[in-house]
Amino acid sequence: MAAVPLDLLDRIRALERQVRELTGRAQTRPALNRITHGAVVIGEGGTLDVRAPGGAQILGVGSFPATGRYGVSMAREDGTGVALEVGGNDTSASQMVRLFARGGYPSPIVMDDGYADGYLGRPWVPIPCTPYMTISSDDEAALYSGQMLTQHKVLRVNLQLSGPAGTGAEALLRIGGQQYGPTWSLAASATTKDVNDRVVLPAGEFPHGRDVSAVVWARRTSGTGTCTLRLRGIWGTNTVNATEATS
Repeated sequence: MAAVPLDLLDRIRALERQVRELTGRAQTRPALNRITHGAVVIGEGGTLDVRAPGGAQILGVGSFPATGRYGVSMAREDGTGVALEVGGNDTSASQMVRLFARGGYPSPIVMDDGYADGYLGRPWVPIPCTPYMTISSDDEAALYSGQMLTQHKVLRVNLQLSGPAGTGAEALLRIGGQQYGPTWSLAASATTKDVNDRVVLPAGEFPHGRDVSAVVWARRTSGTGTCTLRLRGIWGTNTVNATEATS
């Protein structure tokens, strides 16, 4: 048997070593259905279509065939239609963020305005209108009352006290029988006091969903005239800084 040249044996051993290295790397690399780092780019009009086993589209990213616009669509697995859509509406309006009830597509229950930037489109928000109440006693009286299920950390109170010169009055807000916010006073030297204040609710006392009464009390503080109180509204609103959140 002819002898195998040493350089050829060395080459064979080197090839075997490289094969072992490649085999090891193949076993340790991520699976082809997993991305461990880096960005994924779908460009040049490409789309992403994620579907449930039954065929219902759950997520669509890219071009909307009906309009040719680009956006994001998210739907429910049960096939009851689109739940959330960013863009996708026709070109007669700006691209909107729209939220849909089950089976309610294409009529949204929440959306921003498609023509006026920076405004809410739906839901339509009522403007509270109430008659004024008179204040003719030095004793406190409950003039406005309501029941709230706590949804927000802050309340916005808008009211107006008015009265003849020489007569003063005050109003305050009690929630669950305890005062929150300042006492709003109409001085005897004034005829009108407008209030548009934020009342921060203590987090420890008002967990989300707490069912509690909200009552505005008022009384005359000086003079003998008759004052009036107009409660224009009390709204729940978001916090505007970290201090309101932790108060």
